[in-house]
Amino acid sequence: MKSSGTVINMVYHICFVFLVCLVLGGSRSTGSSVQQQISDDGEDIYIVHVSPLTNTNGLELSQDHYAATYHYHQSFVSDLISSTTAVGVESSSYPTILHSYRHVISGFAAKLTPEMVSEMSRKEGFISASPQKVYHLQTTHSPDFLGLLRQDVAGFWQKSSGYGKGVIVGLLDTGITPTHPSFSDEGISPPPPKWKGTCDSDVKPSCNNKLIGARSFIDGSSSLDEEGHGTHTSGTVAGNFVKDASVFGNANGTASGMAPLAHVAMYTVCDMFGCVSSAILAGMDAAIEDGVDVLSVSLGGASLAFFDDVIAMGTFAAMRKGIFVSCAAGNSGPDQQTLSNEAPWLLTVGASTIDRRIMATLILGNKVELEGESVNQAEVLPLMPSLPLVYPKNDETFCESLDGTDVKGKVVVCERGGGVSRVVKGGVVKAAGGAAMVLVNDKSNGDSILADPHVLPATELSYSDGLQVKAYVNSTSSPTATIAFKGTVIGEKNAPEVASFSSRGPNQASPGILKPDIIGPGVNILAAWPDSVDNEIIKTTMSNSNPPKFNMISGTSMSCPHLSGIAALLKIAHPTWSPAAIKSAIMTTAYQNNLNGDKINDETSSPADFFAIGAGHVNPGRANDPGLVYDLQPDDYIPYLCGLNYTDQQVQMIVQQKVYCSNVTSIPEAQLNYPSFAIQLGTKTQLTYSRTITNVGDANSTYVANITTIPGVDVEVTPKSLIFREVNQKLSYNITFARISNKGFSNGDSKTVQGAISWVSSKNIVRSPIVVEPLGLRSIIIDEKVGVDAE
Repeated sequence: MKSSGTVINMVYHICFVFLVCLVLGGSRSTGSSVQQQISDDGEDIYIVHVSPLTNTNGLELSQDHYAATYHYHQSFVSDLISSTTAVGVESSSYPTILHSYRHVISGFAAKLTPEMVSEMSRKEGFISASPQKVYHLQTTHSPDFLGLLRQDVAGFWQKSSGYGKGVIVGLLDTGITPTHPSFSDEGISPPPPKWKGTCDSDVKPSCNNKLIGARSFIDGSSSLDEEGHGTHTSGTVAGNFVKDASVFGNANGTASGMAPLAHVAMYTVCDMFGCVSSAILAGMDAAIEDGVDVLSVSLGGASLAFFDDVIAMGTFAAMRKGIFVSCAAGNSGPDQQTLSNEAPWLLTVGASTIDRRIMATLILGNKVELEGESVNQAEVLPLMPSLPLVYPKNDETFCESLDGTDVKGKVVVCERGGGVSRVVKGGVVKAAGGAAMVLVNDKSNGDSILADPHVLPATELSYSDGLQVKAYVNSTSSPTATIAFKGTVIGEKNAPEVASFSSRGPNQASPGILKPDIIGPGVNILAAWPDSVDNEIIKTTMSNSNPPKFNMISGTSMSCPHLSGIAALLKIAHPTWSPAAIKSAIMTTAYQNNLNGDKINDETSSPADFFAIGAGHVNPGRANDPGLVYDLQPDDYIPYLCGLNYTDQQVQMIVQQKVYCSNVTSIPEAQLNYPSFAIQLGTKTQLTYSRTITNVGDANSTYVANITTIPGVDVEVTPKSLIFREVNQKLSYNITFARISNKGFSNGDSKTVQGAISWVSSKNIVRSPIVVEPLGLRSIIIDEKVGVDAE
């Protein structure tokens, strides 16, 4: 654990797996590093933490206080200006404050030299300063898949959510395309009176009752989206209804976000180079000041101590103001310990598939048919002619170059990975004269297939099917193949399935908190896009000569706004619920089985563990009526933070109030009133934790504890039943874990076991997942590595 109170200004990864590959190269890396930016002249942007001007404890602040805070921050650099002037330093080297933060931290961002920081550190009230580091960036059917369209009691849209009407959703992202029909304000009411935000001048003419805010915090950058990511996430969370949405004529239907009548506010903190933490803090600061209700953060980076993580600190301030925050888990799966955004006060969202596939079947010359997917499949060419099939040898298997292989007029087999994105591989094949591409997964991606808008006829196959293709090529002197395009198919019974790229636990920053919290739709998600990705053949076959612009991409960046939109619906249905109560409702009502009734699988077609799915897959209708919730107030996190062995200053950097841990009864992580359990248990030992649950269901309810058996661990609950007599009544229980054998822990001490506790009434099942690790299984190292996006 880090002992110094340093804040790293980082460039966060936007958690999606299509466009980033085109810009950054797109390869998966098993290791990663934080990129620290130090300019040639020694100057850099520093995040500076100082003691609060006053102990506001999160209370509403006046404009006079804001002005006083700015002057207080300015005083730290004014003395530096005086000293630099005295020694004849050029005015261009004077320290400059870039952002004076009001809410997210007690501090500011400034352009400084190391010498200036050293001098500043002697001033009373200074806590820490660290140079800027860089974290890089991480539908038509998903509302139906999530049950929002149902007409019965489970249909959340129809019942009590009001389609998110009146809720303000803020997004930290790459900007937005304000003229897209997803951001039309048809049927949208004016924003509530509390709204204080605005639109930058270049976007303002297009702002309306739907898009009510758009501001850029990137120096010299516009709020207009040039990357597509922010437009896509905004459309996913709260896009209005748009008819005839499709990509390459596939997935056709009416597109909408999860909360189609909600308002959208975009805070541009990212560009093609990433998202610097000074801008992230400034965007969050503005979102809190403007009055957003939900904050959607599809960004991610390293696993860091929370006092080093600007997203953790900024979202704590948002949570204190009653703002629900949803964050992407990251795209560095399927390896373990690859998560971003691990703090317990935010919702960490992994990615899963939906039951829609865009089918493209490879038919080999030996008549074997292998099911794959691709968005690019013109109806005018449902079946290609049979063509020669070639698998490049030596250094060209990844298709980064095909100079040594004759591919003209042939179907080319390309391996996934190798530092080249999936779509770019197709571009290489096309440029070399290839007629089509067969993209085969590597072992780590297994059965997890993505449908991409390829630049030529193509299909992507699973790892096992790829082995069949390569074996066939090697078995005959004249291999051939064709691709049969079958279009959109609904009803895949193996859905949902965890995406291979979705980052996995355990939680490195806080191993006693199970992460991710939840999974939601994040594979092949159709949503708004700045430009058309359709080719000219497709455009000429469409009845609409100017169809709305959409794209289909994948990533935890796509699953995050799904959960943000669902939280917006819950805000309308339950306006008094705290962010923790909303999170609890989402987690305790999640499901763990696919449409076949089997356990949700991962990329290996084996049951996914809780480090992949958390509590399970989101179930919006059930979340609307959870029965019980595990609630938390902002100050409840202070004993938890002290229990992480943070110093008083480090805790203060997060909670923005004076804290003396010696005067606080610290708690172990697993004692936090969280809707899940992550336990480290030694041999022949037992641990007892307590939980308090609040009745938000029927006034008179009786719940009985039910424990799913955990191999090698005895679990006892007292009391075994809870009897509630009124709404909002709180009752507590104790749960004791005792390791009784090595059963389930393979090789004695090298594997986790899992189970669940459910409180069951005649109406509700309130389930909390449990993961037990042998004590000492892993050493928790908080380092400065950044999770690199999957391709």
